[in-house]
Amino acid sequence: MKKIILGLVGEIASGKDTFADYVATKYNVEKISFSQPLRDILEILDLSCTRENLAILGDDLRQRFGNDVLAKSITAKAIKSKADIVILPNIRLDCDIQYLKDVDGFILVGIETNQKTRWERLVNRGQNDDDKTKTWEQFLKDAEHPNESSIRNIIKKAAYTINNDGDLSDFYTQIDELMTSIINEQPN
Repeated sequence: MKKIILGLVGEIASGKDTFADYVATKYNVEKISFSQPLRDILEILDLSCTRENLAILGDDLRQRFGNDVLAKSITAKAIKSKADIVILPNIRLDCDIQYLKDVDGFILVGIETNQKTRWERLVNRGQNDDDKTKTWEQFLKDAEHPNESSIRNIIKKAAYTINNDGDLSDFYTQIDELMTSIINEQPN
């Protein structure tokens, strides 16, 4: 099978990591995250891993080293991966797919979920230090950060889009159907 690189795009708490974790386990996929280098830097600096700190650090790195600093490194890592399928669970900006869109086997998948469901999931999962106490108003403000608002335009470029408004079983069924379709379309 030819290498497949799946990029996932969706707004905050739409289910990107749930999708990636499920696929990584069931289909023996390597997961490479755009946010992991940022999380690692915040941890090294002993700074809180909040959504705001992640955004500030990402913006600073792009400003200092170019908008494509993370895109180049993540694309190279995905291409070098020995895995047949690589999943990139957090495409947020056009520059994130700048190099990927020209890579043979790259497929962009959009995940859509209504706002209220996303906020409830965000608070319940507590992925970042400030998520569990996030108010609805703060959530709506976070959604307007340029890193988040650009997602709505990138989803329009997705080859496939799935909806995650239902329960986990429904989401997994959609993921399995999508993965079967993508794998069956690949030449050997």
